[in-house]
Amino acid sequence: MSDPFYQLQWQLLVDPQLTARQVQIWIATLACRVPDIAGNKWLKLKYHIQQIQQHNKKGILSFGGAFSNHLVALAAAGKHFGFATVGIVRSHQADLHNPTLQRCTELGMQLKFVSPEQYRNRQHAEFVAELCTLYPDYLMVPEGGSSPLALPGLAEPPILQTPSGSASLISCATASGGTLAGLSAAHPTTAVLGISVVKDASLPDRIRQLVPVDAPQNWQLRQEQSQKPYGKFTPQTLQFCLDLTQQQIYTEPVYSGKALQSLVLWAQQGDFAPGSHIAFFHTGGLQGLAGLYYRGLINQQQYQQLQPQVNAADPAE
Repeated sequence: MSDPFYQLQWQLLVDPQLTARQVQIWIATLACRVPDIAGNKWLKLKYHIQQIQQHNKKGILSFGGAFSNHLVALAAAGKHFGFATVGIVRSHQADLHNPTLQRCTELGMQLKFVSPEQYRNRQHAEFVAELCTLYPDYLMVPEGGSSPLALPGLAEPPILQTPSGSASLISCATASGGTLAGLSAAHPTTAVLGISVVKDASLPDRIRQLVPVDAPQNWQLRQEQSQKPYGKFTPQTLQFCLDLTQQQIYTEPVYSGKALQSLVLWAQQGDFAPGSHIAFFHTGGLQGLAGLYYRGLINQQQYQQLQPQVNAADPAE
């Protein structure tokens, strides 16, 4: 697992209103040797993988929804590094035509489906004990890979140093809290803004549990502007993502694209001081576009436009 396993790439978001306000938004994207583990996924998984190697465990068990980017990344890591993976999937039934679950299966992940009610109780002692009995030689990793072992990986890339100088603010989309906690702990003297793409009142407490107790309170959590639940988006957010492709910036409208739209709107409104240099960490998740197309939430033309590949494959074929 010797690095460079990934490469940090920078893109300046060009917007006349930001230029007029003297605010720069630099997008940091993590390109990984294994594309399915791009974004924050490799950084979160790296030290979990090291843990199972050091303790001779069979593999990793983790949790996610039926369109989970995290489960795909975990499955790809298992395939690449040669360890077993189990995904506990929040779903009433196994829809194996779902492109995300298909990809997990192709990569060798064993899937176990549980009802949303069972999934909500996934941290209860009885359910954890049952999983430990079924999978005794597996490391259990929380949903999204957000555990204390995620933090050292997120400290590694030089997110603070944009091509035009040090960032005055680091920002990212936030759902399970691990990325925000890791960036905050890694850059204690820099303000870190997490843009929540979920409606979860417990999220701030879960972030506090991940951040070291002696770390400064340099992070803030702010709800994304559309107020849509996780997985939902407005036509305006989708159009924002489509417009970004003209700058060869590729996002999706339920996670990084939704958060980036909010960041741009706040900057246009004057929420950030003139001269601000903002580093926005793009956490990946473009595999989720196939799921949006599969569910009819975007059409084929939109799906293809949002892909960085010139000739994107039709996931329904």
